[in-house]
Amino acid sequence: MKKLFFATLLLGSLLFSSSFLEPVMAKSAFCTKKCNTRCANAGILDRCLKYCGICCEQCKCVPSGTYGNKHECPCYRDRKNSKGKPKCP
Repeated sequence: MKKLFFATLLLGSLLFSSSFLEPVMAKSAFCTKKCNTRCANAGILDRCLKYCGICCEQCKCVPSGTYGNKHECPCYRDRKNSKGKPKCP
């Protein structure tokens, strides 16, 4: 009986505490600034910022401007999604 109570209490506390946690990406000031510039003209701003942030954290660079210039950062340029299309905006 004690084991069942303990398991239920543990499960309940996990569910309760997870409701307060939000998925947060570790963002550096460098990536935030560069991605805000890169995504300034994006049609879907939140998606652009999300993927730019992911790419920046992994590649440690973001091409200049709002479009193109991907030759400046080969890692950023060469990242692909599961469909083989460019992952980074």
